[in-house]
Amino acid sequence: MQNVINALRVLEEVAARQPAGVGELARVLGLPKSTVQRSLRTLHEAGWIRPAAGEITRWQVTSKAFQVGRRTELGLRDAAMPVMEQLRQRTGETIHLMVPEGDAVVLIERLETDKPLRIVLPLGIRLPLHASANGKAVLAHRSAPLPELASYTDTTIIDPEALDAELAAVRARGYADNRGEWRSDIAAVAAAVLGPDGPVASLSISTPASRMPEELRGEYGKLVTQAARTLTESLT
Repeated sequence: MQNVINALRVLEEVAARQPAGVGELARVLGLPKSTVQRSLRTLHEAGWIRPAAGEITRWQVTSKAFQVGRRTELGLRDAAMPVMEQLRQRTGETIHLMVPEGDAVVLIERLETDKPLRIVLPLGIRLPLHASANGKAVLAHRSAPLPELASYTDTTIIDPEALDAELAAVRARGYADNRGEWRSDIAAVAAAVLGPDGPVASLSISTPASRMPEELRGEYGKLVTQAARTLTESLT
């Protein structure tokens, strides 16, 4: 069992650092080089990694990892669509489904509002964890260190203590909000979709900033929290 765990840890680090060498992986993971080398050999034989640019000392993931990820993503989309549609019907606003990826969340699906004034984000766009509602919803349920706190607008939270307090508030009320912290013209509320090991996605209601006054923010927050809980239950 420990060999399997080691191989999975090595695979995760190769994906995060590719191209990655044995020495770097051993140092980051706190494992002997011999253990890392065995794991790399196993992953290579199974088709999960390959030598980077033909160099056997550095490794990168193959399309096999991508294919498995795509199948997982498609399953998530299929489960999320009816929940997202119900949320759009109840609010009349744009609904986003995002997944965590490194130090960002990535938009993988959206249902747009019918209203003429709308904010359109392209599929595949990456939003910062600390400066978006979806990102903060995910970050509030992760134990990893805080990401780099870059500033995007005047309201971006860039103080670590202030962000910690914000994330505690997210956990207490069940949803995160965005008050123009990534783009000043966007407001949103979002809630995390949780798996056994933490957040696997987030759902959000996104509007032009002018269309989310305080009284709606709390109402939308409760709706997106319930929607995320429904999606979480459907995935278990």
